[in-house]
Amino acid sequence: MQAFEGIRVLDLTHVLAGPFSTYQLAVLGADVIKIEHEDAFDMNREIGAVGDLNAAMMGSHFQSQGANKRAITLNLKSEAGRQVFKKLAVTADVIVENFRSGKLAALGLGYEDIKALKPDIIYCSLTGFGQTGPKRAHAAFDNTIQAYSGMMLQTGPADGDAVLVGPPVLDYGTGAQAAFAISSALLRRERTGEGQHLDVAMLDAALMMMSSGVFNTNTTGRTPGRTKYARIPFAGYGGYETADAILMIGAATPAQYAKLWTALGRSDLAKEVESLRTPDMVARRKQDEEVLIEILKTKSADEWELILIEAGLPAARVRTLNEALESDQIASRSAIGQFSSTHAKDGVYKPAVAAFMSDTDGPEIRAAPPELGEHTEEVLADLGYTSADIAELRSQGAL
Repeated sequence: MQAFEGIRVLDLTHVLAGPFSTYQLAVLGADVIKIEHEDAFDMNREIGAVGDLNAAMMGSHFQSQGANKRAITLNLKSEAGRQVFKKLAVTADVIVENFRSGKLAALGLGYEDIKALKPDIIYCSLTGFGQTGPKRAHAAFDNTIQAYSGMMLQTGPADGDAVLVGPPVLDYGTGAQAAFAISSALLRRERTGEGQHLDVAMLDAALMMMSSGVFNTNTTGRTPGRTKYARIPFAGYGGYETADAILMIGAATPAQYAKLWTALGRSDLAKEVESLRTPDMVARRKQDEEVLIEILKTKSADEWELILIEAGLPAARVRTLNEALESDQIASRSAIGQFSSTHAKDGVYKPAVAAFMSDTDGPEIRAAPPELGEHTEEVLADLGYTSADIAELRSQGAL
């Protein structure tokens, strides 16, 4: 039995962070029902690398986190649509939404409204800045939170402009935090019988992803430093140019530092550093960098990677995503799954699934992402609506 089997989640989210949180619940067995307006659907249905998929409202960004979900259309601006939602909410365990703060409450569908109907509901609200504070009503995307949080100014060379972290790490990081929050709330409900309102903010998630930096800045008042190859605070921890590519090295302890110099043919320096403490390594960063820069230029990144790995050190040539996905290591794991699709040229798509494996009942993909409103009649029929009722709701603009 999967962890969330028997748990029903109403998904009122769009774009990346919210849908990713519910996707993580769906791959662990939750019955996730995605709710969209027929004319105001998840924008990611039209976003992605394949134009034909965007035109079909099955964009790759949507499909990357849409498996195992069911989808219905519902117009929450109509009274009839709100009544359907309330009836559905009574059958749910979790509601996840990422509208601007207060928007659903204004429609009579906020936490207190639903709690009156379903006292043990777990209601998770995802926003850029949270439900409190002067920016609670401000819109946000991954890039603006990277800018506001200070993350961008920790990325890139010290003498360059702020650099956006390439993948939308805060969207996915916030989604993961939300899934964790929901999981904890479900466990608490199991023990107490009580529901909760969860307030998840992208800005808060950004702080969690910079935990050591947050502590250091609060302690010293200094902004975290940055370098092009992130050789901070040790010369042996960061990137270096080799004869053909960039190599990232992870020699972060005195013992690893000694192994590094031995592997590089400098037994004299290995002996010199083997009894150092960590602060001593920090103090000699500049002088050691100069030596490493010259040595590492003498071989290719692949050659050095093999040498350092054989010495028991973390090391990796900077690879493209294509190279990583084609590696034997990723093939040995279950992070990448697949589902059959009539949209795919070869009949199959391969999304990321989850960041862990389990010996039994782990994350898995059971169904392809849903078309817009694909399961509307099925879900409403389960609530007791007849075909005539559904036709009437459509005529009223509720679906």
